[in-house]
Amino acid sequence: MTHYDYIIAGAGCAGLSFLVRLLQTERFSDKKILLIDRQPKTSNDRTWCFWEKETGYFDEVVYKRWQQLRFAHPNYTTQYEIFPYTYKMIRAIDFYQHCFSIVHRYPNVDIRYEPVMSIGNNLSGACVTTDTTTYQATQVFNSIQLQPPVLAKNQYFLLQHFKGWFIETPTPSFDPACATLMDFRVDQSPGTSFVYVMPFTPTTALVEYTVFSPSVLSQPAYDAGLKDYLQNIINIGNYKICEEETGAIPMTNYRFPRNDGAITWLGTAGGQTKSSSGYTFQFIQKQADQLVQALLQQQPLSHRQTFSDKRFGWYDAILLNILSHNTLPGDVIFKDLFLNNKITDILQFLDNETSVLQEMKIVWGLPKKVFLRAAWQQLL
Repeated sequence: MTHYDYIIAGAGCAGLSFLVRLLQTERFSDKKILLIDRQPKTSNDRTWCFWEKETGYFDEVVYKRWQQLRFAHPNYTTQYEIFPYTYKMIRAIDFYQHCFSIVHRYPNVDIRYEPVMSIGNNLSGACVTTDTTTYQATQVFNSIQLQPPVLAKNQYFLLQHFKGWFIETPTPSFDPACATLMDFRVDQSPGTSFVYVMPFTPTTALVEYTVFSPSVLSQPAYDAGLKDYLQNIINIGNYKICEEETGAIPMTNYRFPRNDGAITWLGTAGGQTKSSSGYTFQFIQKQADQLVQALLQQQPLSHRQTFSDKRFGWYDAILLNILSHNTLPGDVIFKDLFLNNKITDILQFLDNETSVLQEMKIVWGLPKKVFLRAAWQQLL
């Protein structure tokens, strides 16, 4: 059985974000490391959008930046300057190529492409079993979700599922200085539904149709939503589809494991997806920073929930309660959120970085009766 100091299972955003930071500290060149995933990352299979105040760790691969964001609803539409934040987009293929260009510089890293079947603890640390062999490590960092979550009482599981088109128009159709964060002027019958628009130039943009619901739609349903939005909401009838992307992100207050013996979970599998919004990229970066610092300082990797963790987990659970029980339409909730608060406060809140006083003000601007009832149910 081959033995490694560290195994990183999963070569997606979480695994690569952690591995690149680990390698670039230059303190682990004597460690034997294995990166393992099902297959090479050779396609532009997704995009990550997020906001940041300063220069980020992966700033050199940011594809596009915006200082203005638009929110649209049938009853309220506005455009914001988001300083000191910048809204950023990274294409997966640029991220993968950048990370692997760094990984390939380090001869202490082996890369294997094999499907991971199981991961478990043993007397020597932890082992990763694929369809052909078993690898042993002192510590395993895993971003692969091998089993679906089993929900307890007052836990919910929705999906944020989407389809996006990268389109090109023959004439100027977009304002490349302003991205549309959420546009709820679409049919709400499939669930909480909106479109976001990431314009790159006056004639090119990513237009993504997104739904919060328990299950995904058929591909024709996503296509119909995109066509309707382009033609009837923003009046674009002539366009060429250059690329497509699809995906589904879990929105759940299930308590994903963080650590178990010699296994540490990363990314979505480690609870780093914001359950009320689906945003993941920045939470992955925070976790990667924390883990590398713990290794450098030879501190335990185990994670203890802080008061802040519990507080924001409660807020997320309240929203999931409301959406799962259909006690209030999601578009109404987000409309009130954006109507009654400063955009910078909203972004800080969605980053889990606000104070209790800020949070009280934000929550107080939402429909009180419905939110208080859901809050009490989640406390019980």
